Amino acid sequence: MSTTLDVEGGRPEPAAERRTRVRFSSVVASEWIKLLSVRSTVWTLLVTAVVGIGLGAVVTSAQAARYAARGLVAQEAFDPTRASLAGVLFAQLAIGVLGVLVVSAEYSTGTVRATFAAIPHRIEALVAKVLVFATITLVVGEAVSFAAFLIGQSILSGHTPTASLSDPSVLRAVISAGLYLVALGLLAMGLAAIIRHTSASISTFVAALFVLPIIAAVLPSSFSEDVSRFLPQQIGTVMITAAYHGADPFGPWLSFVLLCAYAAAFLVIGGVLLVRRDA
Repeated sequence: MSTTLDVEGGRPEPAAERRTRVRFSSVVASEWIKLLSVRSTVWTLLVTAVVGIGLGAVVTSAQAARYAARGLVAQEAFDPTRASLAGVLFAQLAIGVLGVLVVSAEYSTGTVRATFAAIPHRIEALVAKVLVFATITLVVGEAVSFAAFLIGQSILSGHTPTASLSDPSVLRAVISAGLYLVALGLLAMGLAAIIRHTSASISTFVAALFVLPIIAAVLPSSFSEDVSRFLPQQIGTVMITAAYHGADPFGPWLSFVLLCAYAAAFLVIGGVLLVRRDA
């Protein structure tokens, strides 16, 4: 390996080390360009918006039509905020797919080798992906959440009680819906970093969202609630609920912290494997 003399310290500096020093801002910029330049990003974000807002409107329309026929207890328990944000619990699938593709697509196409050749410090590449992905999904997630809420309340108006952003816990629930999408997308990224295959990562993500709740539901009642409260789907439901009176297993913010812990754990494991395994 060729070397050059470090003038200040008098020690030889490997030429490869000099060539591979890349500013982190440049790494972030490259990941930003990569993410926004592929069609899958545009389509999945579009699906997130359509599903999050569209299905929210469908749910609120159905709730508005059925509200008068409900019993008094059901009417008192009705949460207009949660109804209008119901589409977010379906939009999570599109965000999860995007989170998987951000990592696994490079393995599928083989471009990950070029990425690691340009950025030998692999953890920097992963951190840059996380920052870029989190920024984009936060903006889109919050936009979808606020749009779904405002449209939903306009649909419910005149048929059911409605909510305002100035009402207690409503603004928190709307913001939490966007944060939920971000955390869940990062969890999907962590899965993809561990598994590396697109189809297997998406299948695992879908199973965590929709299969585990079914399994938990058939467990004995003494275990079912204890298991369900730790599942992402239940966490999301708690986060988008404004009429929270302490009856849920976790409060909304503790639920968010738990989901972030899941995402962080998967990303850390994925980062360790990213360094140890061959590209």
